[in-house]
Amino acid sequence: MLNPNHFVDRELLMGVSIGFRPPAILPKPVLMEDTMPNIISLPATRCPPLHLQAPDWQHLLRLMARLSNTRIEPTIESMAASKNEVKLRTVIQFIKPRANFNVWRTVLWFTIDHPIPEGKKFAQYHSGNPNLLPYSYVNEPLPVLLRDASDTNLSKTFTVPASEAVPLPTLPITFPNLALYLHAALQDSRRHSRSSEAASGLGKLGKMVQMCYPNVKELDNDDDFSGRSSSAVSGLFKRVIGRGNKDKRKGKNTNEETYQLVTPFVPDEWG
Repeated sequence: MLNPNHFVDRELLMGVSIGFRPPAILPKPVLMEDTMPNIISLPATRCPPLHLQAPDWQHLLRLMARLSNTRIEPTIESMAASKNEVKLRTVIQFIKPRANFNVWRTVLWFTIDHPIPEGKKFAQYHSGNPNLLPYSYVNEPLPVLLRDASDTNLSKTFTVPASEAVPLPTLPITFPNLALYLHAALQDSRRHSRSSEAASGLGKLGKMVQMCYPNVKELDNDDDFSGRSSSAVSGLFKRVIGRGNKDKRKGKNTNEETYQLVTPFVPDEWG
């Protein structure tokens, strides 16, 4: 049986790394030596966060959209310890290889969402503050690159919050679906950056992308996010996979940023 990951363009694997060890942030991207895994088992405890690195934001989403045979799933122990569905927490980091470089690498950090204990001591983790690492990082070794999520001239971080419009994804999840989730998180952040809620910090991701990757175009029309209902993100997903009716009226610019998120055709074992 053919592995769909074998059909990924070689150029998409440049500067890519994945694993539980800290990534090497290199000045010049090198080809990924290891094979992209099909199944990534994510423990709930006693394990550093899983990282996924790519040269830039758009490169990362394009790669994930084509890895249809790769998924993140909880370990058996994680499922046994959870009373509900197992959710994924994501921290997005843009980091420079060197201070004098004008390029930013994109690193995603993944952990399993942990229930937050009651009490004032843990109240901050209920706030949805994108500048605060999730509670799942409290009792685990913190990667040096994250540095408590403090922004510097070399590093910017954003913890994707849980919201009605963009809820936390449930595990297991495929990489193409995870790419859609990340894109939806960016669009939601852009909407907040233009609203009266800009001071909340929820618009930070949109500003980070604009600063670090100015060539990533913003969609001209955000009608799918004009409301606050839980169906807001579903309209975006329909548009991404080409099922929205509004695209024909708005022109092709609406899909300039999202057309490459459609997983390409890959022949199966029957050809």
